[in-house]
Amino acid sequence: MATSRNTIRLFRNKYIIALTAFAVLMLFIDHNDIFQQLERRRQLNDLLASKAFYEKKIEQTKKNLADLQNNAAALEKYAREKYYLKRDNEDLFVIPAIENSQKNTKMNNN
Repeated sequence: MATSRNTIRLFRNKYIIALTAFAVLMLFIDHNDIFQQLERRRQLNDLLASKAFYEKKIEQTKKNLADLQNNAAALEKYAREKYYLKRDNEDLFVIPAIENSQKNTKMNNN
């Protein structure tokens, strides 16, 4: 009986009521509630992962550029593979790659 009176007295306390109302407001109702904070933290982690990926790609591109500027054999290889360039006395045959889905249907039909 004494514990129920203490509980009722606790909920009648204006400071406890104000603190509870403030906590509910800040955690669930406010524009920057706990769910928004969790979503923003997830977005931040995604952006940081994306940043790391693109920094790695930039370093790789810089390395390739330096190699192309300093190495004639690498420049020739790049031009042949990327732009299908050839020498005057050569013939070039381009064979398109078959996609996996087309390859599987051709194998299943035979």
